[in-house]
Amino acid sequence: MQDILGVAVFTAVEAVLLFTGKCVIRLASLGHWREENPDRIESRVFAAAGAFSFKRDGQRVFTFNGLLVAGILFYALVACALVWHLS
Repeated sequence: MQDILGVAVFTAVEAVLLFTGKCVIRLASLGHWREENPDRIESRVFAAAGAFSFKRDGQRVFTFNGLLVAGILFYALVACALVWHLS
């Protein structure tokens, strides 16, 4: 039972981080950059191994790993701002 709960929590956290990363990238670039298609084939063809983003047809495309990093960085900056504000 704990294994199933752990997988569910991990999936939920990953989905929140992906959605946050998607929103951060869209807001930071004012819509000029985009995220990778959900099938993940695009990064296998156009990106180097382990890349967070790549250029395709002159447009910056963020991979799922890049979106996760953007989401994690957003929440880390929010936590640092809260700590700084409260101290």
